[in-house]
Amino acid sequence: MSRDYGQYCGLARALDVIGDRWNLLIVRQLLLGPARYGDLREALSGIATNLLAGRLRDLEAAGVIERRLSEGGNAITYALTPWGAELREPINGLIRWSTPLMIRGPEDDAFRPEWMLLALEALFTGRVPVGQTAAVNVSVADDCIQLRATPTGIDVGLPDGRDVDAVLSAEAAIVLGLAAGVLTIDAIAPAVAMDGDIAALRAIFEAPRAMAGLAMRPSI
Repeated sequence: MSRDYGQYCGLARALDVIGDRWNLLIVRQLLLGPARYGDLREALSGIATNLLAGRLRDLEAAGVIERRLSEGGNAITYALTPWGAELREPINGLIRWSTPLMIRGPEDDAFRPEWMLLALEALFTGRVPVGQTAAVNVSVADDCIQLRATPTGIDVGLPDGRDVDAVLSAEAAIVLGLAAGVLTIDAIAPAVAMDGDIAALRAIFEAPRAMAGLAMRPSI
């Protein structure tokens, strides 16, 4: 890398690799799946073309990402290496830590529904529904995410055609507040659209945390 902190410390050396501006957001995009250069440029509005190219070169040289041929073999895509993919856990931790900063809403910031997918994966990690399986669709900005409660946890993904028990349509900040445990179904009922079995929504959004390290976020 072009510069480093010069400290024999795990955090310092990690920041030597991923601490530059935009690096973790590039990793965030690639956690969603391999992407072409143009896809990254579109998702990271505000980054200069030459800066993105430089960041990709640096991350590739460090072993965080790699270039691959697309499935059709007609384009180059960027993907996380197995080592780079291990950044999912610390990124999930940062997403959970950011809850007090997110509840106030997007304000003038850009928002892409795909980012909600990663946020919900992070916020539902370690949450295990008690005594009920359920499935709901969550609609945010005309995009839909599916949440399925299972005996071992809550699966987060895109709708797959299977039936769901309920549908929640709400603004991103409200969905994040519910998932973080700082809002309740009863509190947000007047401000959202809920169709179907409300008990299914409760089973998912009020599922307790089963891991000691994932305490409830502070309310604001």
